[in-house]
Amino acid sequence: MLKNKIFSTAFYSLLFLNLFFLTAIISYQITLHGELVPVPDLSGRSLEEARFLLSDKKLTVIQSGLRLHDRYDAGMIIFQEPEADVRVKLYEEIRVIISAGKEKVVVPDLRNRMFQAVGPELQVIGLQRGGDSHVYSSRYAAGKIIAHNPLPGEEIPKGSRISCLVSEGARGERYVMPDLIGKKASFVIPWLESKGLRIADLREITYRFIESGIIIRQEPLQGSPVQKRTLVYLEVSK
Repeated sequence: MLKNKIFSTAFYSLLFLNLFFLTAIISYQITLHGELVPVPDLSGRSLEEARFLLSDKKLTVIQSGLRLHDRYDAGMIIFQEPEADVRVKLYEEIRVIISAGKEKVVVPDLRNRMFQAVGPELQVIGLQRGGDSHVYSSRYAAGKIIAHNPLPGEEIPKGSRISCLVSEGARGERYVMPDLIGKKASFVIPWLESKGLRIADLREITYRFIESGIIIRQEPLQGSPVQKRTLVYLEVSK
């Protein structure tokens, strides 16, 4: 009788311990696979930074591609899936796309070109003017580009700015360029020449409903500082 009682007690104790550990394991698995954590924002970070950041949240990062990007340098994360702040399970994989760098553009040679005329050309190839300086020069006519940075032939990221050193011409009497649009070229040209300005180019373009000889476009633009020997470009209706 005593043996049966001891056996029964031992059996139920062992059964209780097994049930306890089984319940603990099941609870741990439920907790492990059911816990959700928010995904951090990885944009602008390197792959190594992302791995370090995600390790604290028991998440992993997988690189799924490369793509050119105008904003982020090469090696920076530009896209992630799932997105930032989405809640995911522990040990979830976060897939990211890495920047392959900015698209490169070759800097054209702008030296000895009219400063006012190069803006549209730069826009076409994805560059901008900016940070320009002006100096007096007896060698270069007013408005001419003496030098620029970055230098001609350099490869730079698309969207970069080109800083130009622009001639103000030799020191002398200065004027403000008037508005020539809509005026007769036959009257304007002699007046410009009387002020010492030089007609560098006169293009005739056919415009419907506009009589011939009317100025349609001018460089330098209205309000630009000019002086003797400044080069003037005119577009006139044909």
